[in-house]
Amino acid sequence: MISRIYSRFCQTLPAPEGSRGLLVAFSGGLDSTVLLVLAAQFAREQGLVLRALHVHHGLSPNADEWVAHCETVCQQLAVPLLVERVQLQRDSGDSLEAQAREARYLCLAAQLGEGEWLLTAHHQDDQLETLLLALKRGAGLRGLAGMVPSQPFAGGLLLRPLLEVSRTELADAAASLPYGWVEDESNQDESYDRNFLRQRLIPQLKARWPAMAQTAARSMALCAEQEALLEELAEADWRLAAAGEALQIAPLLALSGTRRNNLLRYWIRRQGGEMPSREQLGLLWQEVALAREDANPQLNWGGQSCRRFQGRLHLVRPGLQPRYEQLTLAVGETLSLPDGLGEVRLLPRVEGEGLRLPRADEPLSVRFGVAAGSMLKPVGRGGSRRLKKLLQEYGVPSWQRGRIPILYYGEQVAAVGELFLCDGFMTQDAGLAWHWLPAAACQPPA
Repeated sequence: MISRIYSRFCQTLPAPEGSRGLLVAFSGGLDSTVLLVLAAQFAREQGLVLRALHVHHGLSPNADEWVAHCETVCQQLAVPLLVERVQLQRDSGDSLEAQAREARYLCLAAQLGEGEWLLTAHHQDDQLETLLLALKRGAGLRGLAGMVPSQPFAGGLLLRPLLEVSRTELADAAASLPYGWVEDESNQDESYDRNFLRQRLIPQLKARWPAMAQTAARSMALCAEQEALLEELAEADWRLAAAGEALQIAPLLALSGTRRNNLLRYWIRRQGGEMPSREQLGLLWQEVALAREDANPQLNWGGQSCRRFQGRLHLVRPGLQPRYEQLTLAVGETLSLPDGLGEVRLLPRVEGEGLRLPRADEPLSVRFGVAAGSMLKPVGRGGSRRLKKLLQEYGVPSWQRGRIPILYYGEQVAAVGELFLCDGFMTQDAGLAWHWLPAAACQPPA
């Protein structure tokens, strides 16, 4: 049995010369034990370095025994074992299941080297569970496509070489091996959705339709193909509508509603944003994109906000507020700004256009606004204007106003962000170079 699975295992993997090593996610359970045995044989035959990683979540009273078992199996297979211990927050509001999964993948990402392959033991029955859970939450094609056999991960590849192998086949293979495996008692807790499906629903489905897992896998593969096609279409539409990371509204008007929604989802996903519901996506279009010309619309959901400015949609952090700090700055210093606004640098400059050197009575500071009624004259302009009018001219969205670092010489404005230098502060002689390096403060969290 193990030899038949090994043949399929090898066929699903990329060319071995593309790997700098293998890392197996090893829980000590039945599935990952079979995976580790297969990976050990593959690594020996291909001359690859193999390591295993076990994450100790501390949730089970048997967790230390599981570590001991994993150490024994790895010693027998001559595979180095890494053990990572993590702490989960039982009262954080997030499910322990979700916390454990996130902690596990963070550990795996931290240990995976550049160009290495991470192997996980997800199998055909796991795919069926994933499909049913996706149906429960009303997922689209991306969710219904389930887990893919290969995807980029932390500088390497995440591979699932057992996706076409059933749990029954793995159990038969594991029974033929001398290593044994651990049983996580939480797998019997049907309050977890996956366990309910595994213990109750899927056995009934497979009793009625024995090929259910295989046919579901074919449907998921078709969904994955359709999703890839939609992704290609969205990429083509994005090239026509992109304005930096913003999205121009005009090109979207010519698209059908379905195609427009596909592009909007692609745009949000591209920036690492949380996907809106269908209803929220409709509100985004009707209440933000198509709002009155003189409106300043926004729609908040999750950890982001969609705003409109000068015919473009922007995805930003919600609740961005003006800053009122006054920060001291010295020549040659890099100054970190508050609220994720990045940093500013004021460096000596030998030649070329830049700021003049400050006089002794002109202490340097960084602020985010100007006194009421102040008039500024950018270099090269014929007259002075209020800062609000200048920011409008320079195309600065309303939510960024009051968040742009302004360099002061004494009480006089010398430079506003990277937008302009003020008249009287520029020189062609030796002076200073002023730089603002914004962080992703106006982008949604990844």
